[in-house]
Amino acid sequence: MSLRQAVILAGGKGTRLKERLGDLPKPLIDVAGTPLLERQIHLLKRYGYQNILILVNHKAEKIEQFCQQNANWGLTITCIDDGEPRGTAGAVLNILPELEDEFLVVYGDTMLEVDLNRFVAAHAAHTDGAGTLFLHPNDHPHDSDLVDMDENGRITSFYPYPHPAETYLPNLVNAALYILRREALKAWVAKAPEGIFDFGKNLFPSLLEEGQKLYGYNSFEYIKDCGTPTRLDKITRDLTSGKIQRSSLACKQPTVFIDRDGTLNKEVDHLKTASQLELFEGVEEALRKLNQSEYRACIITNQPVIARGECSPAELRNIHNKLETLLGHKGAFIDRIYVCPHHPDKGFNGEVPELKIDCNCRKPNIGLIQQAEQDLNADLAKSWFIGDTTSDIETARRAGIRSILVQTGYAGRDGKYQATPDFTVENFAKAVELILEQAV
Repeated sequence: MSLRQAVILAGGKGTRLKERLGDLPKPLIDVAGTPLLERQIHLLKRYGYQNILILVNHKAEKIEQFCQQNANWGLTITCIDDGEPRGTAGAVLNILPELEDEFLVVYGDTMLEVDLNRFVAAHAAHTDGAGTLFLHPNDHPHDSDLVDMDENGRITSFYPYPHPAETYLPNLVNAALYILRREALKAWVAKAPEGIFDFGKNLFPSLLEEGQKLYGYNSFEYIKDCGTPTRLDKITRDLTSGKIQRSSLACKQPTVFIDRDGTLNKEVDHLKTASQLELFEGVEEALRKLNQSEYRACIITNQPVIARGECSPAELRNIHNKLETLLGHKGAFIDRIYVCPHHPDKGFNGEVPELKIDCNCRKPNIGLIQQAEQDLNADLAKSWFIGDTTSDIETARRAGIRSILVQTGYAGRDGKYQATPDFTVENFAKAVELILEQAV
């Protein structure tokens, strides 16, 4: 499947960028010598988009002139003044007759470097959905609009900011990049209320309420808004350093694979409830440093408590929501969590028979590493594994990844495998410090 049409929402005023914009509209903000809108169009053209609709409003004539001066970059580009502001969803509904059966929506204030082919492929896998939303973890989930998904990637809930205190939520943020199906939106042309009607706060939750399906695509790829001078300066630094380009899934990603229990949080002999989760000191700060580098942070964990019937899948999600919430409070996040729920031995009260199998994903087997390699385009030759057991170290050996044993949790005393780590350090924070030093 391929898409040919994109909609760019470019009607914003950019009030907070007034000192940088001068007399220009927000989409023409300069990013390292090139207007943001032009960078977006170059990305779309690279991935085969031929028909681009730019929804303009504030200083619309300047955007139109800019496109004409560049001969529309050889594409079919149409600027449409959407008149009185109606919000993001309202603006798209207003031009629905102009849209193809499936189309991409890009916000005009975002700098992005995304492998759009992968995004489209994920969308095409779910033919029963109204659309697919690009989601990602960020370093401030506590003040972001969050989304929850089930194990099939179907979005189940939207959690607008502010979030209730002492509530554990997944760190999945709506990144404002969508692939939508026109047919699913037709009824809303008449149903949308007057005034501002946005995708994230209004239309998407309403679609779920009426029983339509939305899917999420979770990716760490670069997509950030340029809405303030501080954000713009950071984006400019990331662009000129090459970090943005290297963040695309079209590029192989160095990844740090991390065991959970005994490495990030205290070992309690088969953690079963969120109340038992307690992070080691310094984990949040160390992960924040890892996030700020160009390494991806990925948890690989055996959770036999699921197969043994000691922890439900719902409670495991709550455990991980607590983990992500605690990290998020300190500006840190995990890019992906991979879980093996199986256990080969039978005989436990309440066990789940279909999960009592000898699988390829239970460490030290490398099924989860292979899955991450595919999902994240992980560069195993430049990756690491941090863990507290010989099983973790043996997993790294089988996958051809450098290993670090931490002296927390079992500290390598589980005695299951004759596996020698490449390095041994005191704790997770020291392991991250070692990795970042080696990368210099």
